[in-house]
Amino acid sequence: RSKGLLSWKWAVERLSKSHNYWIATTRADGRPHCVGVWGIWSAARFYFSSGRESVKSRNLLWQPYCVVCTENASRPVVLEGIARVMTEPPNFRLRAAYKQKYKYDLDPAMGPVFVLRPTVAFGLVEYRMQKTATRWKF
Repeated sequence: RSKGLLSWKWAVERLSKSHNYWIATTRADGRPHCVGVWGIWSAARFYFSSGRESVKSRNLLWQPYCVVCTENASRPVVLEGIARVMTEPPNFRLRAAYKQKYKYDLDPAMGPVFVLRPTVAFGLVEYRMQKTATRWKF
């Protein structure tokens, strides 16, 4: 490990504790789309839901590559990867974690639940970014 680089534990803490996240997707015509979402980080995956007809759902069904960022831009964790609709309903543990965090149910009947499988993640600390900029590969 190089001096100053961030630990994966540092990233997991931010991924787990962030309340709001940003997701960037791509429309079929190539235009970008970015919107806030709620989500749960669990077992190296990011889970979030969306309305069936939302722009992000339509975008992800067309092009599953996306970027998800934590809410704190001064200490961000950025995930790049592929988001797919879960084929099985979220398990009890995920639903309970989501309910505890947001006081809301992670219910596929209300819209698709996506799972993002990251391929790479980035993190940094503002004002020390030259020393702390860290990349993790999955």
